[in-house]
Amino acid sequence: MKMIVTRNCAVELLEVEEPLIEPGHILMKTQYSAVSPGTELTMIGRGYDFPTPIGYSASGIVLEVGEGVEHVAPGDRVACYGGPYVRHAELQLIPKHLAVKVPSSVDMKAAAFVGLGAIGIHALRQGELSFGAIGVIQGLGILGQIMARIGYAAGYRIAACDLLESRCALLPRLPGLEVCLEAAELHEAVRRLSDGSGADAVLICAGGKRAGLIDEGIDMLRDRGTIVVVGDILTELTRSKMFGKEVKVVISRAGGPGRYDAAYEVEGRDYPLGYVRWTEGRNMKEYIRLLEEGRIAVTSLINKQARLSDMSDLYGEFASNPAAVVGAIVEYGD
Repeated sequence: MKMIVTRNCAVELLEVEEPLIEPGHILMKTQYSAVSPGTELTMIGRGYDFPTPIGYSASGIVLEVGEGVEHVAPGDRVACYGGPYVRHAELQLIPKHLAVKVPSSVDMKAAAFVGLGAIGIHALRQGELSFGAIGVIQGLGILGQIMARIGYAAGYRIAACDLLESRCALLPRLPGLEVCLEAAELHEAVRRLSDGSGADAVLICAGGKRAGLIDEGIDMLRDRGTIVVVGDILTELTRSKMFGKEVKVVISRAGGPGRYDAAYEVEGRDYPLGYVRWTEGRNMKEYIRLLEEGRIAVTSLINKQARLSDMSDLYGEFASNPAAVVGAIVEYGD
């Protein structure tokens, strides 16, 4: 089968052996895989000297299930998340907790973004937001776009901001959903939504090394509000600002509890629901539910489709002209 890897800061298309089914796993034929530009460009830039698969979110059709897999069967439509098990490849061998069933009414292109959906849902949970709360989303790349839609669907009042007008234009203007292009406009939107008290949480989805993002977020928070660091940013802050509001700063790690835990992901040991309500697998299911019920829509964000043979050019476009591509997806033919 064909698979995309990175080696020596380059992107290669390799022919590798097809995976064989294992207990507790699902063998899936990929229909679509979603591109997460921030994560994947970072991996390419690390300069691994051995072939390293990239990608982590996809959708497809179940070919075979291993012993102990009961929630899906051959022929089912599924969405899956989590490197190194999920990658840009024609076939995926997925641990059972990292694949969820996709109803027939859900577009498989939208389902392929299940990993970003789970990451966005977990980040919102890290902000400890509840119905009626006010959340600020800084950065409207593909992850910020999905998070803003999920937050609004959950009944939060959302103020979102990006420096690129084209990205701001992708979010609908709705009551309780403010879209801003400049910092002053964002601060005014927060003041208006909160009657001057400040936001409950600021979620930073931007990337890059621009200083001051956390301090800017603190300025918009209410007393004892929360900063959630989602993107790869400089984690610098001014202590006096943090002290003045007794702000909490947290990191959001991927799609939720279970991520990077081999007992959960590889061995298939679920966390008891009474102790861990929202694992990464349960967050994935919620993303699919939101799509099924029409509470969010993401297909309008997909403005680039590529084949595996086009991936080197696609990453080059992301790096040289990031404003041109928001949602990119890899399609796999028969």
